[in-house]
Amino acid sequence: MGGRRLRGVALVAVGLIAALGVGACGAGGDSGSDSAAPAADGGAGREQAAEGGADSGGADSGGADRDQAAPGGTGGADLRVDQRSIIYTGTMQVRVDDVEAAAREATTAVTAAGGFVGADRRSSRAAEARAALTLRVPADRFAAVIDRLAGLGRQERREIRTEDVTEQVVDLDARIATQRARVESSRKLLARATSVDELVRLENEVGTRQADLAALEARKRRLADLTSLSTITVTFLGQDASTAEEEADLGFLAGLGGGWTAFLASARVLLTVLGAVLPFAVVIGVPLWLLLLWRRRVRARRTPPPGPNPAAPMPPGPLGGPVSAPPPVPAARSGP
Repeated sequence: MGGRRLRGVALVAVGLIAALGVGACGAGGDSGSDSAAPAADGGAGREQAAEGGADSGGADSGGADRDQAAPGGTGGADLRVDQRSIIYTGTMQVRVDDVEAAAREATTAVTAAGGFVGADRRSSRAAEARAALTLRVPADRFAAVIDRLAGLGRQERREIRTEDVTEQVVDLDARIATQRARVESSRKLLARATSVDELVRLENEVGTRQADLAALEARKRRLADLTSLSTITVTFLGQDASTAEEEADLGFLAGLGGGWTAFLASARVLLTVLGAVLPFAVVIGVPLWLLLLWRRRVRARRTPPPGPNPAAPMPPGPLGGPVSAPPPVPAARSGP
């Protein structure tokens, strides 16, 4: 009885071991087939990539280099922060004790940073003096120059604006490359022209495409200038100089003040016009008035003065008396 139990346990143990061995073999086979599939796919992909590279030529090789340079291998342009094209523009207003000295220091700072002065407008009127400078500085020195200018006096206003033109630059690069290829193809067709009409048509086409290419390149140069050199407009004010920007007041007193100012301005304009007309009135009006006065006097001398009309004289009557009127004639009477 005990021997049968031992044989049964031994048979069960052998069955379990056999089952575990079969499962391990199946798993190994599946893992091998799974690992072989990606390898096969990778080989096919490499063959397709090699065929695509052979077909695309040198132009695509440049694109592949750009794709490798892009972060993450996504195949797009490099849009990291340090690779973006950004236009920086700053506006400042600083109140200083000496406007001329501050302007000279600002010019020196910009020149030392590798930039230049784009515009310089100054008015020297003691404490009301002011100077407006337009400075072009390299983009990497923009913040340092801003802080240097702010330290020349008491900063009253600062405004910094940025414009990201990375997409415009990338788009322009692509359009310029395409337009150059179109110009080259047009030139090749022009070289193979066989008739006068075809020659004229292709010359016009080449001229149009070259003009478009020049316009795109000009836009690219403009963007490159704006991104490489930032613009800072700084205004230095004297201690008593008034700011150009004043808040508009509202209310009755503000309206009264505005109306009085408008009235004074209108009076000044009227007096200005009167002053401009007065010389002409004196030179032309006085002789004309004298001439009219002289003519009136001459006319008055020639015309006799008006008086009462004299009565007509009556013929003398008998003894110098007045002649009486004749007696009335009686009316004729009719018969019975």
